[in-house]
Amino acid sequence: MADPLWTSEEIARATGGVEGGRFSATGVSIDTRTLEPGDLFVALAGVRDGHEFVQTAMGKGAAGALVSQDVAGPGVKVADTLAALEQLGVAARTRAAQARRGAVTGSVGKTSVTQAIMAGLTLAGPAHSSVKSYNNHIGVPLTLARMPAGTERAVFEIGMNHADEIRPLTKMVRPHAVVVTTVGPVHTEGFADGEIGVARAKAEIFEGLEAGGVAVLNADNRWFDLLQAEALKAGATLRTFGRAEDCDARLIDFQADHGHAVVQARLHGQALDFPLLQTGLHWGLNSLAVLLMLEALDVGLSDGLAALGSFEPLAGRGAETAVALKAGAFTLIDESYNANPVSMASAIATLGARKVAGRRIVALTDMLELGPDEAAFHAGLAAPLEAASIDLVFCAGPAMKSLWDALPPTRRGGYAQTAEALAPKLAQAIEAGDVVMVKGSNGSKAGLVARALSTLGDPTGEAG
Repeated sequence: MADPLWTSEEIARATGGVEGGRFSATGVSIDTRTLEPGDLFVALAGVRDGHEFVQTAMGKGAAGALVSQDVAGPGVKVADTLAALEQLGVAARTRAAQARRGAVTGSVGKTSVTQAIMAGLTLAGPAHSSVKSYNNHIGVPLTLARMPAGTERAVFEIGMNHADEIRPLTKMVRPHAVVVTTVGPVHTEGFADGEIGVARAKAEIFEGLEAGGVAVLNADNRWFDLLQAEALKAGATLRTFGRAEDCDARLIDFQADHGHAVVQARLHGQALDFPLLQTGLHWGLNSLAVLLMLEALDVGLSDGLAALGSFEPLAGRGAETAVALKAGAFTLIDESYNANPVSMASAIATLGARKVAGRRIVALTDMLELGPDEAAFHAGLAAPLEAASIDLVFCAGPAMKSLWDALPPTRRGGYAQTAEALAPKLAQAIEAGDVVMVKGSNGSKAGLVARALSTLGDPTGEAG
């Protein structure tokens, strides 16, 4: 049996709650659908009150519950379950005082960079990280609360879609090192001052840094000066990555080919060439950000390079699949997890740089949360599509109609109001040798298009 993560006595002490029966928990859960036997179930208020699911949790083997109402079964009763989860997270951080903690934010690449850092941390000793994209006011304290006492290193993803969201989360984590991957026009609908507001909100992450902590910054980003000033104001030690000669980690070249790439760089002035299992052009800079973060968290370079060399694309973030057809096979690049103008331009440029036997095809669904400039951001994708010599463009959604109208007739593959309606049009057009990239925001269901294409394979499994 796994060692206890929390006893009911420890939970009560951390939260100021009252024990209702003794128990020991091996994990922490907020969702009965993913709850594991032995978990502490935290009854949070949401679309439905979590207290409605306490009995379901107990039936699935929960050790106990963190509640603000009287319930049947073992538990700890508190005044506010979300506040108690935050207190439990802080208690986990305090008891694992030896742990070196990192935090990741940015407009693009947070989850992939976080998980790549985690791959390096794991090689160096007992490590802990966010799962999926648990990066908000619930996900961050939940991730902290799940951190075992013996953790030596940990990394946390911290996100936002409005100002003053990152500040309390970074102060909860108290990182020893932070990285801002990049800043761009993402979640701009939540900022009256647009992209500069986004940059200032990202800079909140420096406010939680431990004394003498490291801030890893993208020197190629247009908001570098603002971020650098805020990091220095917080007393951070700066480390930079980018293409300029004076960067601590300098990108010299990035060469990608079917399913892998080679990065040529200089780290603190020393030449460094290393392989990746990533093909996105943004991984040239991302990999350098990862190496600088691992260095700041006391992970050796050999472990960092080993981790990067075996780190595969996450689902919906560039994973490639060869889909067999009767006449051959086409390559599906699944970028369907999310999208914004920055990641769209990068993914399109990556496809344009790729050698292909057939055509380069993209299927794009709406980018969300872009505010009043939404139409311009979508229409603006026509330029990178032309620069990348994309052969056919398929669009779905009311916002993508702006791009469709901006495309020349020779590049138009098909348009539909919804992802569901677009999928069959795209399926009919694909031929053997094509490379097809699917990208869009979660809410516009780009994943549905990717899943539909992945099931087109010849049922005999033959590709010729």
